Amino acid sequence: MKRLVIALTTLMAAMTATAQTSTHDQQKPFGFCTRASRTASTAYDITGGGCYDYPVTGVSTSKITTLTATGKDMKNDIGNAIKKFDVIILDGSQGDFIVSSTISLSSISGKTLLGINNARLCTTWHATQEILDALNAAGVPQMSTSSGTGGTLSTGTKVSEEAEYNTRQIIINMTGDTKESYRSSGIFSFKNCQNLIIRNLKFVGPGSIDVSGSDLISFTGTKNCWVDHCEFTDGMDGNFDITQKSDFNTVSWCCFSYTERSYMHQNTNLIGSSDSETTGYLNTTFAFNHWGQNCRARMPMARVGKIHMLNNYFTCTGSGNCINPRKNSEFLIEGNYFAPGVYNFYGQTDAISVTWGNNNYVAERANGMPSSFGTTVTVPYPYTVAAASDIPAEVGTHTGATLFTQTGNETKIAAIHADADDWTFHNLAGQSVSGNGRGFFIVNHRLIMK
Repeated sequence: MKRLVIALTTLMAAMTATAQTSTHDQQKPFGFCTRASRTASTAYDITGGGCYDYPVTGVSTSKITTLTATGKDMKNDIGNAIKKFDVIILDGSQGDFIVSSTISLSSISGKTLLGINNARLCTTWHATQEILDALNAAGVPQMSTSSGTGGTLSTGTKVSEEAEYNTRQIIINMTGDTKESYRSSGIFSFKNCQNLIIRNLKFVGPGSIDVSGSDLISFTGTKNCWVDHCEFTDGMDGNFDITQKSDFNTVSWCCFSYTERSYMHQNTNLIGSSDSETTGYLNTTFAFNHWGQNCRARMPMARVGKIHMLNNYFTCTGSGNCINPRKNSEFLIEGNYFAPGVYNFYGQTDAISVTWGNNNYVAERANGMPSSFGTTVTVPYPYTVAAASDIPAEVGTHTGATLFTQTGNETKIAAIHADADDWTFHNLAGQSVSGNGRGFFIVNHRLIMK
């Protein structure tokens, strides 16, 4: 393939600036992550590892570490860094971080994870086209997902649902993986953790498939966390689930989606794993998030908690229920924007209370707008509702890993070689950095990785 050569001799800027952000973005923790009570204004000082911006200030250098990708499995490197340091910077300038299976972290607190230079954490396994063809040939998409319709795998494991049973047995037959190790294809599992800040990271999974596998990120018993400006794509089971006595968490300015890699079960965000969840927990703020391409359900589906849905953006055309209040939950739904083509924007079952604000915008409302019921739902923190009309432009532009976007390589560039798939830039000292599958563009003589 013919290559384009661009000669440059200008100085690349060091990474000292962040991308332009929305006027509605507070750029600091807010919502339930800053509270210690679901009803009273009892504050919680969420600090993470002592910062939430890059460059890092106010934290001893002995408590900070920066990881760059090696091209090999970095599961242990990332897990050990989180256990040892307070601030963990993941630098994507050398490529993606490969994670062979879910990084399980238990009882950690006071940590900040920051992504710079387009940092992506990617799982290794995904269903091949051969596997997907076999699932289609067996009619798996038409099979039941109801409990009691499954069977017993050749390994002796009982599976309750027909679609999951057949999917798992076909994969065992085709791969010989009797341990079903592929089902651990997630990124992070946080159990009984507290005071975490996770910002500006991209999480890429193997594609959704109905095998009761791992989520990209899961919180169990985890409290007072702020997940902000992150991207979640192609989680195996869910993109980001919060369950089992987790509490006081905020998810803001994040985007959720699925690509053609996903096959079934594009159920993106579950709050509460069953109707028997202990009441009084799972209080969660979702603010200024975007549910987009191929999201089919659970945006979120929630039980038990008090859930604040503030100024979120839904462009998931063809989906099932988007916002889905379930058993023992309370929802406050304000200033959200449901784009044309999003017909099933809401559905509830056995919720205690729902307060549906008259400031939500729904393009497709053939069956009218939902009605509030139960006691008026309130939250114990200050906030401002943006106009729903602002949401497509503001959230559509500024969600996801849009912070800290300039390159950190301060060097003179001699030339850039690029084709449709690969790029290489060379500095005047003869050093080079290459990549695959990422674009770049040049603004004011600066090389910016997409």
